[in-house]
Amino acid sequence: MTHDIQIIGGGLAGSEAAWQLARRGFKVRLSEMRGSGETTAAHQTDGLAELVCSNSFRSDDSDKNAVGLLHDEMRRLDSIVMRAGEVARVPAGSAMAVDRDVFSAEVQRTLDEHPNVTVVRERVDTLPASGPTIVATGPLTAQSLAESIVGATGQDRLAFFDAIAPIVHRDSIDMSKCWIQSRWNKRTEASNEDGDYINCPMTKEQYLAFHQGLMDGEKTEFREWEADTPYFDGCMPIEVMAARGVETLRYGPMKGVGLDNPYDTTEEHPQGRWPYAVVQLRQDNKLGTLWNMVGFQTKLKYGAQVELFRTIPGLENAEFARLGGLHRNTFINSPLVLDRQLRLRGAEHIRFAGQITGCEGYVESSAVGLMAGMMAAAEMSGTEWTAPPRTTAFGALLSHITGDAEADTFQPMNVNFGLFPPLHEVKKKQRKEAYTSRAKAEMGEWIANLEAVPA
Repeated sequence: MTHDIQIIGGGLAGSEAAWQLARRGFKVRLSEMRGSGETTAAHQTDGLAELVCSNSFRSDDSDKNAVGLLHDEMRRLDSIVMRAGEVARVPAGSAMAVDRDVFSAEVQRTLDEHPNVTVVRERVDTLPASGPTIVATGPLTAQSLAESIVGATGQDRLAFFDAIAPIVHRDSIDMSKCWIQSRWNKRTEASNEDGDYINCPMTKEQYLAFHQGLMDGEKTEFREWEADTPYFDGCMPIEVMAARGVETLRYGPMKGVGLDNPYDTTEEHPQGRWPYAVVQLRQDNKLGTLWNMVGFQTKLKYGAQVELFRTIPGLENAEFARLGGLHRNTFINSPLVLDRQLRLRGAEHIRFAGQITGCEGYVESSAVGLMAGMMAAAEMSGTEWTAPPRTTAFGALLSHITGDAEADTFQPMNVNFGLFPPLHEVKKKQRKEAYTSRAKAEMGEWIANLEAVPA
């Protein structure tokens, strides 16, 4: 079919942008490299919206958490990612986690069945010279297209490393040494009865030996051009965290606070004592057969991973569905090269969306794709685009990546309340609820004024 707009990249942002445009009546050509014989260093399939790292969309609490608020705003705008996420949802306490295969399949099915979307398996090597375009190739943009982007922006691309956590087969975990519980016993209606995380406890001696193993384990070697690439803090490899100090992990992903070890009870602690350290695993698929090692992104070599992770109590015979990995991500200096509508300065027919813009996280990437689709729809229909208020999660994220961040020090960023206009008059303990209450009210007003945009 003849298309109104081309979207390059069928990940979360590209799929979201395609959905928003298609449901507003625009014909979309969605170009996806995977499936054409090409792939990336991190993807396993050719499915649209494949999740290559964690299976978690993080907190779903829209009253006290910025990312939960972003979930709420996306749902109110009929997000395909949130739709598919509900279909693929698996228990994760107050977080939203999904079966990654079911999720990708649901996004793919929805777009394949829409008459306004044509998915084309092709590699795009250069930015189109004309015609409405959204570039949503993510942090793993192919080298040829990345070079074209560098040429168009006149700026060197920025880069960081993103590490992937291992996934363990549930039936290989020794539950005589582990137990299921959520930290502080936090549960939601979607939670399992006993909790949502498998907990593997460590004594002080076991933890110190594990820490030393992280320090000594053989790691992936850097190429010369990768040596100075920074890590994003939200996906930092566990051995990099460990190198910051022997106690760092015990105050991070291996924190035992709030977890009662039923195998270590006393008269004083009949429910169980808190372990010195703990390794948590989160359900990764609906069947509950795969569990993700929370916070265990790593650049250890495969052999070293298997050897070290099998020293964890309960994982002595662990079978891994996927071991950890490391890949290099790229993103543009958006505050410098994009305008407030995500358009490339000097080539306004091209918009960027998703992680390539320097937002970080599944839902942030999807949200920017959603906005890019809405912006393009407004422009093609001849209506004026009004940005969401900066007091909303959408507005705060968009403002940050399109000009509010310092271009000289721009780095990937998750949505957080630090991006919102401050509420100094509100007491600190009440600010999260105040931020979300204000955002929900103003988002409602903004949505009510969207009738001018075709839907």
